[in-house]
Amino acid sequence: MIIIQPSGGLCNRIRSINSAWTLARRKRVPLKVLWLNAPELNCPFEQLFRPTGEFEVVNIDSLRSPRKLFLQFSARQRLNNEDILNHKTGVTLNEDFFQSLSDSVYIFTWEQFYPTEDYHLFVPVPQIQERIDSFTRQFAPHMVGVHIRRTDNVSAIGKSGTDAFIQAMEAEIAADPQVQFFLATDERKEEAVLRKHFPGKILSNENRVLERNSTAGMHDAMIDLYCLAATDKILGSYWSSFTDVAAQMRNIPKVIIGYDS
Repeated sequence: MIIIQPSGGLCNRIRSINSAWTLARRKRVPLKVLWLNAPELNCPFEQLFRPTGEFEVVNIDSLRSPRKLFLQFSARQRLNNEDILNHKTGVTLNEDFFQSLSDSVYIFTWEQFYPTEDYHLFVPVPQIQERIDSFTRQFAPHMVGVHIRRTDNVSAIGKSGTDAFIQAMEAEIAADPQVQFFLATDERKEEAVLRKHFPGKILSNENRVLERNSTAGMHDAMIDLYCLAATDKILGSYWSSFTDVAAQMRNIPKVIIGYDS
C-alpha cells in the first residue's frame, strides 16, 4: 500500500495525491490518503470532492492522530519531502529510486513527483459545482483568468507585481477588445486596483472568504480554482501551485507574470 500525507494548501495536495496515485498504479497496490485538517486547509476531503474509488481517504485532525501514527509506522518505508526532492528530476521520480521502493510506503510531501495525466480524481461536490457553474455561465466568449497571489507568498509578491499584471491585461485587451477577465486573488486591495483600472472587465467571486481555516474559505478557493481552469488562458503568479494546477487541469496556456512576461 502507498500511504500519502499531502501537505500544504489545496493545489499542493492535489498534485501530491495525483503523483501518489500514479506511483500506486505502477506498484499495483492500493492508495490511502491521510488528509490533515489544519489552518492552511481546514476542511474534510469529502466536503470538497466527490468520492472516488481510486483511493481511500482518512481525515485526521492532528499529526499525533493514532490512526495516522499507526499507518505511518507500520509502513516498511517512510519518505519525507526532502527524500522526494532528492530523488526526482523535474516532476518525475527517478526510475532507480522507484525500483528501490517497497510495496508498503508512507510519504509525507507537498511535492509533485509524477507528471499529471488528468484531474478526474478531483470532482467538486454538487454544492460547489453549482456555484462554479453560476460564474462560468457569465463568462464572455473570450475569457482570460488572472491569478494574483499575495499574503505569505514572498516569491509571488516580489516577481509578479501589480503593474506587470496591468500591462499584461492591457495587452490582452489590445489583442481583443471584447476580452473579459476572471480574477482570483487573496488580496482585496489588488482587486480594487484592477476593477478601477478595468471597469466592466472583471468578474470575480466578490463575497469570497479568504481565510482557509474554514469550510467556507475552502469552498471559495475551489470556486476560484475551477473558474480559472475554465478560462482560455491564465495570467498567473510566480511560484504558485494554484496558477500551475489551474492551467494544467485543462491544459490551457499560462503566462507567469514577471517571469514569462
